Amino acid sequence: MAFYQFKKDQRIAASIDEVWDFISSPKNLKEITPDYMGFDITNGDLPDKMHEGMIITYKVSPLLGIKMDWMTEITHVRDKQYFVDEQRIGPYDLWHHQHIIKEIHDGVLMEDIVTYAPPFGPLGAIANALVIENKLEEIFKYRRKVINKKWGELPDVRSVDGLAG
Repeated sequence: MAFYQFKKDQRIAASIDEVWDFISSPKNLKEITPDYMGFDITNGDLPDKMHEGMIITYKVSPLLGIKMDWMTEITHVRDKQYFVDEQRIGPYDLWHHQHIIKEIHDGVLMEDIVTYAPPFGPLGAIANALVIENKLEEIFKYRRKVINKKWGELPDVRSVDGLAG
């Protein structure tokens, strides 16, 4: 089974409390997911905060408007540091998503590490190259836009360090 890792980071002009309160609430998942994905949480009353062992079920249409069921479990939570969601039912053979936040000068660094394995062996590898990687880029680009609109983005000091005289 081939597996892949997708990593993104974002520097946010907000406090760690603000960012944690937002990302650790399952009620905000729909807001950070592109509308075309038809994302809907299907289990009833969810708490305001994620906790270890929490199960979240969704309907989502990642491709061609075809609705599919997805179930994730929140497997690890460390307050104001990270949480991990793992797929229990869904389109992937493996889905492990780490959401990490760290306080930095003037804001928060949010890092995502998604480790995943598409289904269907060699066909999944082709699907990853042709579709899945691009979809993940699209989804995280949308989330970045939503979060930037909410708080603003800090400059990436790694990209300006070389310009310092």
